[in-house]
Amino acid sequence: MTKCIATSLLFILSVLLTELSHAQESDTTFIKKHFTTITKSGEYRHYKNVKELNRVAAYLKSVFESYSDTVWYQSFEVDGRKYKNVICSFGPITAKRTIIGAHYDVCGISEGADDNASGVVGLLELARMLQGKELSKRVDLVAYTLEEPPYYGTQNMGSFIHAQSLVKDSVEVEIMVSLEMIAYFKDQKNTQDYPAKFLSLFYGKRGNYITLVQKIGGHSSVDKWCRKYKRKAKVRTKRFKGPESLVGIAFSDHRNYWHFNIPALMITDTAFFRNKHYHQSTDVMENLDFHRMSLVINAVYEMLTD
Repeated sequence: MTKCIATSLLFILSVLLTELSHAQESDTTFIKKHFTTITKSGEYRHYKNVKELNRVAAYLKSVFESYSDTVWYQSFEVDGRKYKNVICSFGPITAKRTIIGAHYDVCGISEGADDNASGVVGLLELARMLQGKELSKRVDLVAYTLEEPPYYGTQNMGSFIHAQSLVKDSVEVEIMVSLEMIAYFKDQKNTQDYPAKFLSLFYGKRGNYITLVQKIGGHSSVDKWCRKYKRKAKVRTKRFKGPESLVGIAFSDHRNYWHFNIPALMITDTAFFRNKHYHQSTDVMENLDFHRMSLVINAVYEMLTD
């Protein structure tokens, strides 16, 4: 009898440890489910299709609410239409803030799997992994709308609205990280382009890595964050630092935090420099590498819980 009880306890302990381990790692089963729900509705979540944007926003909010008790919409109006950022928080409210953000809208009639359902699914997985975790910092996961044209580069971007609100409320932000296209990888030669050809001499011609993009003259805290991320990541990771004027450096939501002098960087598979489905109807989940995407997410999680 004693042996049976001991065996049962060991089995229960094994199951609990397995579940705990899985909770701290990104899971491709969840990733595929989220991609399917977000991208396979038959509708396109562009700025004119507010109904579809609202459907996706409601889905993001419902998933966030299953992992956190602090979830809300940040609503705003542009050209007579109402739009929503979706925000989910973890950790002590008085602590310094870390923002992890990704946009959920698309450009035109595209499923927008890599651009940027991949980043948004990353947020959903981070929420699952952070559930119940004791944190020393405040973590806000923010899903933005209106990153894409015609509002890209304007003060109507959801991320501009969010960054501006932080400054208005005097919120102290340690760093902002933009997850912008994190799931497209290619191991073949000549699958990676650059804004300047000579860069291939330093970074190679295979699109088999994730990139940490910084601007020259940025905050030292971004350098420190990138160095630590590279040490933790189990996916090939490279850093790129360039002037803000260089093509691609500012092509996502982090640009609006730079505008307010908030430390920020972008994690990306380099978008159109690698993924030729960018802004096309062929940007579908079937083209993506969920395993390497999960490794990108895992390293972000480790940074948040370090």
